[in-house]
Amino acid sequence: MEKGILYIVATPIGNLEDITLRALRILKEVDLVACEDTRVTRKLLSHYSIETQAIVYHQHTKDDKIQKIIEQLLEGKNVALVTDAGTPGVSDPGNILVASAIENEIVVLPIPGASALASIISVAGIDMQQFSFLGFPPHKKGRETYFKKVAASEIPVIYYESPHRVIKNLEMLQNFAPEKKIILGRELTKMFEEVVRGEISEISAYFVENPGKVKGEFVIVVY
Repeated sequence: MEKGILYIVATPIGNLEDITLRALRILKEVDLVACEDTRVTRKLLSHYSIETQAIVYHQHTKDDKIQKIIEQLLEGKNVALVTDAGTPGVSDPGNILVASAIENEIVVLPIPGASALASIISVAGIDMQQFSFLGFPPHKKGRETYFKKVAASEIPVIYYESPHRVIKNLEMLQNFAPEKKIILGRELTKMFEEVVRGEISEISAYFVENPGKVKGEFVIVVY
């Protein structure tokens, strides 16, 4: 029996128009869509009148459920893996399913598209020929070590941040790297998207003074 294909499909990071024609076709044609949150993904699918079955796959998915997805692929079914926003495999557990598919000699194909990482690079306006991406900072343990690493980097560092910790973590970064500057993207591609640039202390003060803007997803470049 011919095995199915695992498609790694990028979805919009905010604006639903930021999905490729190819991604829409794949999402319509596959047998299953594995996603972080079926409520989020069904909103996207229904917007484009796609009726493909959506199943849950996230960081808490147990091995037996991963194996069931692999079994579907081994039986010849095609599966699309999506995340709630952006490209799977970046700060999400997509790599675990991909690794399992590779181990089972299942073809894995990328369907590229929106990415917060690529989006902030495109508007940074600085030399990004070399950079380091560190994902999300640790919540507690290892947080200080993480930001010391950011501060010590000789090339730009990009990381994702949550609204609950952005100010506290900027203050910690300021202590370790007062001479560095940042480019901060917030709610990229959405109605209230914003990119701010400047000294770490300036950006931190900006959000302290404007608490209503401490919402959504943040992506930060430190240089």
